[in-house]
Amino acid sequence: MSNNNLHHFKRSSSLKRAWLQFKKNRLGFYSLYLLIVLVLLSLVAELVSNDKPYLVSYEGQWYVPLVQDYPETVFGGDFSTPTDYLDPFIQEQFSKPGNWAIYAPNPYGQKTLHYFAKLPNPAPPSTDNILGTDDRGRDLFAQLLYGFRVSILFALALTLSGVVLGILIGAIQGYFGGKLDLYTQRFLEVWGSMPELYLLIIFSAILKPSVMLLLILLSLFGWMGLSDYVRAEFLRNRQLDYVRAAKALGLSHFQIMWRHILPNSLTPVITFLPFRISGAILGLTALDFLGLGVPPGTPSLGELLAQGKNNIDAWWISLSAFVVLTVTLLLLTLVGDALRDALDPRKAQS
Repeated sequence: MSNNNLHHFKRSSSLKRAWLQFKKNRLGFYSLYLLIVLVLLSLVAELVSNDKPYLVSYEGQWYVPLVQDYPETVFGGDFSTPTDYLDPFIQEQFSKPGNWAIYAPNPYGQKTLHYFAKLPNPAPPSTDNILGTDDRGRDLFAQLLYGFRVSILFALALTLSGVVLGILIGAIQGYFGGKLDLYTQRFLEVWGSMPELYLLIIFSAILKPSVMLLLILLSLFGWMGLSDYVRAEFLRNRQLDYVRAAKALGLSHFQIMWRHILPNSLTPVITFLPFRISGAILGLTALDFLGLGVPPGTPSLGELLAQGKNNIDAWWISLSAFVVLTVTLLLLTLVGDALRDALDPRKAQS
């Protein structure tokens, strides 16, 4: 067996051992399972919480409001504006013999204002709104569901950009070393001392707030922590025999870095991922709480926490947002701890 095949076999065995070790940690394994279920549920949030019915049968005709907007006149209304399917008149039309409509389990969307609520806003939990409403009259369950989706997708995108940049810069530093490593380290020290929060405030005042702008600004700083770990792994692995053998065979620097050193330097990267996602969610929540995050009107856990602070009597707002945020961060932390133990060689020997 050649050195390359032997090295590949050892790496595959190591990954299999790490997965089996991860499954032994029941708390971490089931946390990952539950987290995946929650993410998938948020990705189909329109099927779970939406003010538009899945399907409507009205006077012998079939309509699919979930994918197409219909004017109110189609269902016996007086105006050509988009139909409000929570309007008591529209619901009365659907309840007539021969007519029916299939609504989502929670019949409120992320921007639905409950104009026909029986109590003033913010309203406590009731049969109409299982978690109550916020101070704008929006259903709290819908806000939490869509807000969780915004947070998790933003965190994944920020983590992905940080991983790509961190691996790229850390790998170049660690592999080539010398003056390149020295000058890059000095640059990182200067770049890391930049006031990130002040820059966010300045750009938020100059440019129109958007999720993409926030993602780009945070990505400029989110890779530095990971690059240090990757740099250290490349500095260590570049001196090993299998790298010297690859150089003797005439492989290019890119082939050596990509095919040989990187797969053996991914332990800190994989271990780092859940904690990086947690940090991204916390960062977005804090910025939304301060009013520097996503544009107004976007579902946000941070905005709900700010509402809870401004409406102390409406305990259901802050409590619901706190529970969702705490459970999410707890699951990510348990997964991160399980990954760390699974990739620890000392655990494998015990």
